[in-house]
Amino acid sequence: MVDLKHYSVERKAAVLRKMLPPLNLSVAELAQQEGISDGTLYHWRKQAMAGGDMSAVSKRKAEGWSAESKLAAVVETALLSEVELSQYCREKGMYPEQVKAWKQACLVGQQTASQRQQTEGAQARADQKRIHELERELHRKDKALAEAAAILILRKKLNALWGDDTGEN
Repeated sequence: MVDLKHYSVERKAAVLRKMLPPLNLSVAELAQQEGISDGTLYHWRKQAMAGGDMSAVSKRKAEGWSAESKLAAVVETALLSEVELSQYCREKGMYPEQVKAWKQACLVGQQTASQRQQTEGAQARADQKRIHELERELHRKDKALAEAAAILILRKKLNALWGDDTGEN
C-alpha cells in the first residue's frame, strides 16, 4: 500500500465521503475497494472526525457525533422546514428527533445559573411528588396484601376447626 503522504487532498476527501451516507462503507470494504490500507483509512477518518468533517461516521450513529458536530447540525437546520430537515437528516444518517433533542440541549446549556436552578428545582419537586405518590400506592398495596394474607390464614384456621380439608366453604 502507498504511504499517506502520496494521496492528494481531493482523493482523500473522495474516499472519506464513501464512509458517509448514503454509501456508509466500512473501512474494510473501502480498503479492499480502493487499495488503501485500513490503517491509513482509520487515520484519515480520525483526522476528519477530529476536524468535525466526519462526525456521521463515528459508530455510524448520530449519537456518536462530537458536541461541535451536533451544534453545527443544529445551526445548519435552524431555518429548515420539516421537509428540508427530513431530507438533511436522511443525507446525514440521523433522525429529526435527534436534531430537536440536540437543539433543546443547546438551549438548556445557554440558561443562566438562576434559570438552571429554577428548572432543576421544579424537576426535583416533580420527582419528590412522584416518589410520594408511588410510596403511598406501595403502602396501600402492602396493606391490601397483608389483609389478604390474614383472610387466608383465618380461612385455614376455620377450615381446620370445622374439619373441612377441601379449603372451600
